[in-house]
Amino acid sequence: MREQSLKIVLPKEGTVRKIGRTKELEESLWLVYSGTGVEFLFRGKQLKLTMLGDSTVAEGRETQARIGIYVNDRRVVDDILDRPEKVYSLWNSPEPAEAVIRVVKLSEASRSMAGIGQIEVDPEAYITPTESSNHLIEFIGDSITCGYGVDDEVKEHIFATSTEDVTKTYAYMTAKALDADYSMVCISGYGIISGYTDTGVKQPEMTVPQYYEKLGYSHGTYLQDYRAQEETWNFAKHQPDVIVINLGTNDSSYTMGKADRQEDYVANYVEFLKVVRRNNFRAVIFCVLGIMGEELCPRVEQAVADYRGETGDTNIYYMGFSDQDPTDGYVVDWHPTERTHEKAAKRLTSTIREILNW
Repeated sequence: MREQSLKIVLPKEGTVRKIGRTKELEESLWLVYSGTGVEFLFRGKQLKLTMLGDSTVAEGRETQARIGIYVNDRRVVDDILDRPEKVYSLWNSPEPAEAVIRVVKLSEASRSMAGIGQIEVDPEAYITPTESSNHLIEFIGDSITCGYGVDDEVKEHIFATSTEDVTKTYAYMTAKALDADYSMVCISGYGIISGYTDTGVKQPEMTVPQYYEKLGYSHGTYLQDYRAQEETWNFAKHQPDVIVINLGTNDSSYTMGKADRQEDYVANYVEFLKVVRRNNFRAVIFCVLGIMGEELCPRVEQAVADYRGETGDTNIYYMGFSDQDPTDGYVVDWHPTERTHEKAAKRLTSTIREILNW
């Protein structure tokens, strides 16, 4: 059909439903952590959507943001933002029709962010936010939660954002199984007291708690050098019903079975729980660990017990994941496959349902 003049709609509150931690800035909406995005109902004949790359667009597929765009739950775009601006034609029909459009940032925040620019539709078309779920789950984690390397089943390969896909993780699967909205706060290689180390030397700059109260953390910048880690997150507008914390896999590369280091991990875990609770007064908290090693699982359980004893807050639970089964394979850097994530999601979903009666 012949294309007619299109009108511009901006991706803002009241027009789209935001998913996860996002930031409206100069007629654009920026997606930070894994899984962030938007969803909206479109009715019309034509729809184009502009995606924006951040400062990493010239750095290669190991760093550039990967995005997925869905039309009626079917992924029609799976792309890397290797240019400052890309335009996608998502709908073109002779008669008005309805479609649910969802944009999801598939890769993690630490390397790059993605922006949604203008949405172009035919003059008679309209866009409205889809309905939110009755439940919201926040997942706090590391590379496992990010979906590190899940699309590359060669364990000896190195990391690339192009092989990350958060929709194939236990976190995304759990939210979907529970018919819940989600928000992710996850950074590969990061922990509670130390990031991953192959030398035993502590990496204190690589910790999730220091960024938890921020919009996010990223190497990338956007729009006049804007940095997500300099923006305070507004918790008041997004109070989750459940929070799942999965941190410790990277810490274990530092604690290495040493009692003093493990006690430091426990003490700092307890302090982080206080920060999480201060910002999320009603949430049920689940502290989980496993999948890529179980060394610190008893210490997570201890942290939960210590926190309960110190604060009197009993709205918190520990749950251990089983270690990944070698017969399910491995992906990049020995990370879990989609099959392993499915098993973890099944266990976590069952635990949440049992305790919350969802």
